[in-house]
Amino acid sequence: MYLGLPESEFDGLRTLPPLSGLQDGNFERLFADATLQSCTAQIVLLTEGAPPDHLFILVSGAVELFAQWQDRETTMEVLRSPACFFLAETVSGADCLMSARTLEPTRMILVPVEAVHAILAEDAGFVRAVAAELADRVQLSVRATKNLKMRTSLERLANFILSLQDMADGRTWIELPTEKRKLASQLGMTPENLSRALKGLQAYGVKVDGGRVSVSNRDELAKFAKPHPLIDRR
Repeated sequence: MYLGLPESEFDGLRTLPPLSGLQDGNFERLFADATLQSCTAQIVLLTEGAPPDHLFILVSGAVELFAQWQDRETTMEVLRSPACFFLAETVSGADCLMSARTLEPTRMILVPVEAVHAILAEDAGFVRAVAAELADRVQLSVRATKNLKMRTSLERLANFILSLQDMADGRTWIELPTEKRKLASQLGMTPENLSRALKGLQAYGVKVDGGRVSVSNRDELAKFAKPHPLIDRR
């Protein structure tokens, strides 16, 4: 056991992209002062506008990254384990631009910022891995911006469903990863627009049953959605 995790689960963290370049000794050093935290659903982990004291490593469960302005709130991203979050802010010391809360019972490892900085100062492999991860996040951000600005809400939903089906190895029936209200926010839609959009995709073989969606004619759906490698990551 390490930090209360089975050895196999702890060693599995080595595959996370930001940690993959760590030298063996530095992998253990990074977690020397870390803590494992278990949370129930709907726990706010960090509020936007504050710098993080820790790098968050999601071991199990799901976390919503969200933002608020006046009386409005939007879902920016839903993360499922395993994942790291607030990496850029951990490296730079900048204030977080998003808040984070758990969506379900969740376990995460909290690594002190000082430990991350200390190893970055001496481990070139770690620096390269972190830089690659941050570059990847920039690409994802550009893709998301293009998706929002260049597609209709119906096209965004169609491409989202195609991506879910890809992750489900092409199964006809797929589970929505979060409740429809949060999904609508993530796709830049109101819940009412999402309901209308789901009905609008029936003409392309999409059916909805609660939190499940079926795609009976992927070719027709893809013909409408027009997925593109410079917007969508498959």
